[in-house]
Amino acid sequence: MRKVYYIYNPKTRTYDRIYPTVRQRLISYLRRLFVGMGLGAGCFIIFFWIFGSPSEKDLRSENSRLLSQYHILSHRLDEALTVMQRLQQRDDNLYRFIMQAPPVADQLRTANYSGTNRYEELRDMANSKLVINTTKKMDLLARQLYIQSKSFDEVVDLCKQHDEMLASIPAIQPVSNKDLKQTASGYGMRIDPIYKTKKFHAGMDFSANIGTPVYATGNGTVVSAKWEGLYGNCITIDHGFGYVTLYAHLSKIRVKKGQKVTRGEIIGDVGSTGKSTGPHLHYEVHVNGQIVNPVNYYFMDLSADDYDKMIQLATNHGKVYD
Repeated sequence: MRKVYYIYNPKTRTYDRIYPTVRQRLISYLRRLFVGMGLGAGCFIIFFWIFGSPSEKDLRSENSRLLSQYHILSHRLDEALTVMQRLQQRDDNLYRFIMQAPPVADQLRTANYSGTNRYEELRDMANSKLVINTTKKMDLLARQLYIQSKSFDEVVDLCKQHDEMLASIPAIQPVSNKDLKQTASGYGMRIDPIYKTKKFHAGMDFSANIGTPVYATGNGTVVSAKWEGLYGNCITIDHGFGYVTLYAHLSKIRVKKGQKVTRGEIIGDVGSTGKSTGPHLHYEVHVNGQIVNPVNYYFMDLSADDYDKMIQLATNHGKVYD
């Protein structure tokens, strides 16, 4: 039913009927329309702000699941890194130790991608700190797995070479000395026989008559067989696996450079050449470029009692011939 509008006329004290124009009617309709639309939009916004749309609910639920999964993944990565650390310790302190291989450097195991923009694209994500830390753990674990795999490959190769290594390690005395009477002076600080001053003695001296046979203490290759200044006639053998032995003051050299020798093979004769005060053999053992005490490398031709006696003789200053 169409509405009828009236207006009060104070002069006549009556209500006069009003006939609105088309424009007024249109404005009235539009006003009502916009007010209704505004109220509807407001109610719609308030409803979804309070209750959320179905898609928003799904997204919130999915985000919650992803966050939980990231927390679980981060925890499992921590556990995996702990297990990896135990494997690394076992590798360095057991497998590589038995094979006499140096441990893997910590810098190589723990190298990461810090200082790069590798994780820059993750900084704009929600919970970016958790995502970046988890990703870093995954990268660290992947690198450590790769390094550990390479280390185990190396240990396997060393195991395959184990027999060759046992034959190559210096393991006997360089002269016949079963009664240990030829042991003259050991490794360490000694009084120089010529200059009478304290000097580091880098090997062991064995007193013996000139011409006494000198033996290679392990399989290897002769890398030097010539006059070496203060050492006189000198032979150097590279045994591989980081081991090198030196035999000095010889009266005669019986091998040539490049010649393969085996443990127990005669390589020269005891003498008194170079800086020497009497017939003897000066013997040195080098491991990975470092001079070490030769007394630790006679385990194949000495009993336990003789080995203890040898250690006591070696630590005693004794007589130094060079």
